Amino acid sequence: MSGQWALRRLPFVVMPAVALTDLLAGPSLGFLPLLTLGPSFASVTGSVRRTAIAGMVALVLAVLLGAYNGVLSTWQHDLSLATIVSVTGASMLAGHLRLRRERELADVRLVAETAQRVLLRPVPRKAADLRVALSYTSAAAGARIGGDLYEVVTTPYGVRLLIGDVQGKGLDAVETAAWVLGAFREAAYDEADLSSVGERLESSLARQLGGETFVTAIVAEVRNGCITLLNHGHPPPYLISADGTAAALEPPAEGLPLGLGALHPERPKPSQADFREGDRILFFTDGVIEARDAAGDFYPLPERIGLLLAGDPQTALNALGADLVRHTGGPLHDDAAMLLLHRPTEAHPRGAGVEPEPVHQPG
Repeated sequence: MSGQWALRRLPFVVMPAVALTDLLAGPSLGFLPLLTLGPSFASVTGSVRRTAIAGMVALVLAVLLGAYNGVLSTWQHDLSLATIVSVTGASMLAGHLRLRRERELADVRLVAETAQRVLLRPVPRKAADLRVALSYTSAAAGARIGGDLYEVVTTPYGVRLLIGDVQGKGLDAVETAAWVLGAFREAAYDEADLSSVGERLESSLARQLGGETFVTAIVAEVRNGCITLLNHGHPPPYLISADGTAAALEPPAEGLPLGLGALHPERPKPSQADFREGDRILFFTDGVIEARDAAGDFYPLPERIGLLLAGDPQTALNALGADLVRHTGGPLHDDAAMLLLHRPTEAHPRGAGVEPEPVHQPG
């Protein structure tokens, strides 16, 4: 913001500086052509009108300085005026083209963001005996839309969830996310085995996508006080026990991301962990752990897990999201999604329905 503010005022700082330099140097040295810096800088961030105003100011200063120095009738002064007029015209054209391009890029981004909002439905606040919280921090306005995805559904086989990150950005990433989510929403209800859900996702991507597109993802199932994880090359979640200890739920072996199954016949192996009353589990995308501060240091998520230990899950997750933004000192350069599951001490009856009230919808 401060850099943008400085750029907008730079044209009207440079031109007085050039005029003062010309006054101090006298008529022997000609600094008038440097007044063209005003409209040139104005075209970088300003409107066409602002560029024209900067050009008029430069022209008026050139005439006044020419009169003061007694060079109004010289060919050098006439050439300086012609240069200012020419550069102002070219800068106005450049500014017009820049603004048109910015509008086009804004329209494309709006389409991608709208598609992503439609694709990522609000997750429920409650699923069976679990409480669910979601934090979705969008990337900086100048960044391309990401491919983070998530879903939580209550099925006859327990609460199942998906969190993932599509390789790449833009509308292609949103399209890939749509295929993955669509396949998961069907398979989560149809397949009794979690590995079969993963196979359905892999098969769907193999049919619909080509080339080198892939998706890192975790498919999980919570049932009978236990969580089963199927990790397809995604950062492992953190299990936060009721006693305050936290540990990453590492997979038994490295699994390939979805979409790369043809490279290796062996599929990821499911792993299990106890998910007791009072425990919490944090799922996240790599936009969280890859966020950097001004010194280039990554966000120390393991050191900040303590923010999730107590209180309402959504409030705790919001605090972690705010801490993430503070770490970067500004907008993120990649979307960051975090999903927190909490099993309250006083569990709700099994089989309870899904509350329709949404947690969050990215914007």
